[in-house]
Amino acid sequence: MSNYVDDHQSKNPNPAPDLACVSASSGLAALCADLARAPAIAVDTEADSLYSYFEKVCLLQLSTRAADYVVDVLAVSQQVKMLAPFFADAQVEKVFHAAEYDILCLKRDYQFTFNGIFDTMVAARILGWKNVGLGNILHERFDVTLNKKMQRADWGHRPLSAEQLAYARDDTRYLLALRDLQIVELQNAGRLEEAREEFERLTRVEPTPRRFDPDAYWNVPGARDLDPAGLGVLRELFRFRDAQARKEDRPPFKVLSDAALLRLAAARPTSPRALAQVSGIPSYVLQRYRAAFLDATARGIAAPQHAQPRPHLRGQPPLDNSARTRLVQLKEWRKRRAATRGVEPDVIVSNDVLYAAARKNPRTLDALVTATGLGPWKTREYGEEMLGVLWGKHR
Repeated sequence: MSNYVDDHQSKNPNPAPDLACVSASSGLAALCADLARAPAIAVDTEADSLYSYFEKVCLLQLSTRAADYVVDVLAVSQQVKMLAPFFADAQVEKVFHAAEYDILCLKRDYQFTFNGIFDTMVAARILGWKNVGLGNILHERFDVTLNKKMQRADWGHRPLSAEQLAYARDDTRYLLALRDLQIVELQNAGRLEEAREEFERLTRVEPTPRRFDPDAYWNVPGARDLDPAGLGVLRELFRFRDAQARKEDRPPFKVLSDAALLRLAAARPTSPRALAQVSGIPSYVLQRYRAAFLDATARGIAAPQHAQPRPHLRGQPPLDNSARTRLVQLKEWRKRRAATRGVEPDVIVSNDVLYAAARKNPRTLDALVTATGLGPWKTREYGEEMLGVLWGKHR
């Protein structure tokens, strides 16, 4: 391992140790040995979603109570699975802030399984903290101000700067101290079991492969105001954008924004001169893709979109009228319950749970659990109330 010592000064009571940067298999083996001796480790990741079509994990940050580590997973990609036993070990607590995204990314890229999770953002929400972003929490609780200048950095680019490493390190450096504080507050509030249940649910989230939906142009804001010819142009531009983004390995929005798609579809330019007069699109973009834009416009005009596109449904199937009524009633109940507790509504139960309950309309607690996947704590706390809403006893 090579060491990089940042000069970030914090008011955290624990002085910052040196930062160990792991970029070789030997360093990763040494890291695994260090982790094996720690009962709790803070974890975070950095990915390149702002710079790649198919995002990937680029950094893995880990902090014990004695050391901070940044693993360059692009440099040791073939050996990263050495960490699989660590993530699967229920006896070692992995402390994240907003764990779901990190877990999904690590499952997608390395097929890790997870046990023993603590999520400081989830804990903050259960406790009813008003500001649950990590920067806000650390400022309020530890008088620490994080440098967020690198939030939009390209984490896939090498070499990494000292500022990037310091930024990455700070995302885990304080999490164990925050976890200690939250454990006490959760216990005092009688909410630790509730939190543990939600942490366990996070271990079971699963990534879904990215698939391009050629009809998803219907979801572009403003698409439904276009006439058939304009909608045909939008369809062709939308499909060109995705193909070009794949070719360049860039996010589609970096090829052309949704707003620019709509402007081109509304204007329907058929000549280079008309294309140049479309406002709100950078000149270099018009120049770079001029031929492709004109070709897409011609195809769209030649094949207007008269039928309503049908994007692939995401998540749950549509509800019938009775189920929609039940969903409204459940949301009203949840809103009242959340206001009483002083938390956001989805802390009570998630939208997915309400949706499934409204659609299945279960009559018993067992049926409610089967329909929604509601955990034991929430079943005891809210199950009878939900059934009462569904069957007219608690309106």
